Amino acid sequence: MEKTELIKRPIAQEMLTFREVFDASLNTSNPLLSEILGYIRRRSGKMMRPMLTLLVAKSFGPLSPAAYHAAATLEMLHTASLVHDDVVDESDERRGQPSVNSAYDNKVSVLVGDYLLSTSLHHAALTGDVEIVRVVARLGQDLSEGEILQLSNISSSSLSEDTYYEIIRKKTAVLFATCAQLGAMASGASAADTERFRLFGEKVGICFQIKDDIFDYYESPELGKPTGNDMLEGKLTLPAIYAVNTSADDHIRDLVKRVKSGHVTHDEIVELIRFTKAHGGIEYAMQAMEKLRREALDLILPVQDDDIRTALEAFLSYVVERTK
Repeated sequence: MEKTELIKRPIAQEMLTFREVFDASLNTSNPLLSEILGYIRRRSGKMMRPMLTLLVAKSFGPLSPAAYHAAATLEMLHTASLVHDDVVDESDERRGQPSVNSAYDNKVSVLVGDYLLSTSLHHAALTGDVEIVRVVARLGQDLSEGEILQLSNISSSSLSEDTYYEIIRKKTAVLFATCAQLGAMASGASAADTERFRLFGEKVGICFQIKDDIFDYYESPELGKPTGNDMLEGKLTLPAIYAVNTSADDHIRDLVKRVKSGHVTHDEIVELIRFTKAHGGIEYAMQAMEKLRREALDLILPVQDDDIRTALEAFLSYVVERTK
């Protein structure tokens, strides 16, 4: 059985209900807004984040309305962040398709992102839990801080793993962490169980970003982005950070400076990618991901429902083993 089917199996009916809640909140009488929201909906991904929220929530029993609204809150916020990110990054593609800012324009994209953020907050309010609203507000702050930290780090000469992990915790992992956290909160879980699931989600999210970063070292049209795109934007990720810090000579360090300054050619990026691969950067990142995977698996051992635990294990395996 495909991992995605294992993930969905315990919450198949609940995902249909979630989709109804999510889609209903995107109905609008404004023709242009309706067109763009439809464009976004048709290009939506696998809905992995709401699946995580609903799986965690169901591990404590039948789902409450708050669980559906919590899942919708986070998927809306995630979608808004992608729309805004494409404007900031000047990206023309999202999942191999034209991004909203490419299909329309930057002004419209920013406004649509704002609309999605407002809809996210509406769902947070509908949970009826002020603590959930507080966590969602903090999530929005963390996501913004992560993006700003990444931008400011581009100009830094430092190649620090600690800084790399801080960026991906706030830029990516915090969303997965909050998905799991809110699933527990919406089901009335204890503080200890809520924190355990938050940590599980965080480790899943770090694995997700490390895997995403590894993709950038390989040529594959199905990934929807060219090899070396991160370096082209001045970003050095875990594989290169490790290889440079452990094996670089003056020539490679000069290449790193050129990457961070934004004055680098495609051939120089290819050279740095080859250096990274030749000096164990990919293997190091894979080992880091595998360590996080083992730690995450330990955190879900107490889940009593076998189907839910199997689905959460499959979720983690999918993140680590995915090919795009």
